[in-house]
Amino acid sequence: MKRHVALIIETSSIYGRDLLAGIVRYMRMHDQWSVFLEQRDLFKQPPTWLDDWHGHGIISRATTSRLIDAISNTGVPFVELTDRKGATELPQVRSNDAAIGRMGAEHLLERGFERFGFCGYKGEAWSKRREDAFVGMVHEKSSEPCSLYHSTWQGRAARNWEDEQQCIRDWLRTLTPPFAVMACNDIRGQQVIDACSKLGLAVPEQAVVIGVDNDELLCRVCSPPLSSVIPNAETVGFRAAEVLAGLMDGESPASEVQLIEPLGVATRQSTDVVAIDDRDIAAALRYIREHACRGLTVEEVIRNNPVSRSTLERQVRKYLGRTPQAEIRFVQVKRVRELLISTDLSAEQIADLCGFEHPEYLHVVFKRVTGMTIGAFRKQAKP
Repeated sequence: MKRHVALIIETSSIYGRDLLAGIVRYMRMHDQWSVFLEQRDLFKQPPTWLDDWHGHGIISRATTSRLIDAISNTGVPFVELTDRKGATELPQVRSNDAAIGRMGAEHLLERGFERFGFCGYKGEAWSKRREDAFVGMVHEKSSEPCSLYHSTWQGRAARNWEDEQQCIRDWLRTLTPPFAVMACNDIRGQQVIDACSKLGLAVPEQAVVIGVDNDELLCRVCSPPLSSVIPNAETVGFRAAEVLAGLMDGESPASEVQLIEPLGVATRQSTDVVAIDDRDIAAALRYIREHACRGLTVEEVIRNNPVSRSTLERQVRKYLGRTPQAEIRFVQVKRVRELLISTDLSAEQIADLCGFEHPEYLHVVFKRVTGMTIGAFRKQAKP
């Protein structure tokens, strides 16, 4: 007999829909569940049918204490996907927000910026975790403090669009171009890009902006299109289904929150620039980004750019904190990560696509750069 499982997950956001895609992937692999899905948004009140529901398990992205209480009162196994609050005693699976914040900072630091800002939401745990990680990483690389902007996301204290945009514009006026801003999600990123446009700040020449969620439609509505960190929401949903299946089989709930690493960054025009005042070095770094996965060498970079080896070594260390050779490897490994997550290609095939002549050397470089083996990384990213 199939088990009856309720999914209380909003379908109004790309993150929620990707969570559901992961759960569906698990269901198709096992074919043991009969699922009820209620169409809802993040802030809808608890469904009335919960009081009389007699199913076997629930996966919920609950956002209110009332909904959590209502689900808990059913007494059935329950996996929580909410990331708006702090620690919980409930079995929980969510994105690694600290890793998302660090990935956003890394993406902007690669472009040589020295002044940074973070645009987030007040009272939202997921936004705060991303902010703390972003600020911490920026602090390690930049001597200037990171500027912060917060406001309320939802509820009576939330501002309307016009008032919010005016406040964001006032904040941006305090930053000296060129600067880089990470927004806690793509909605916030759209607001920042719109505010830059109203102020006459050119994006990406004077200000670069990166969001989170990779909502394809929303990112391309922005002008210019918004770069975005890609959380692995589908794997969050898949892992949550695995956890619920275990609970329904009588397994003890895990004592720790399970965190799922982000996939990478979808680079679009809003960050497609290198903020370096030395045009020759900026051109050399752009050349590395474009050709690293073709087996590029430092000698080739020098032959194709009007800069000496000593100058290239000195200036790349100054702007990025690593050697030109390390930058080539950095770009290669970033592409390797993307292929490991988004394809089923073997390590040998990926080595060839990313410019490694010998697959064995790819394994060595990947472990050195990421601290993980290729097998461990793929298992973590794709259960």
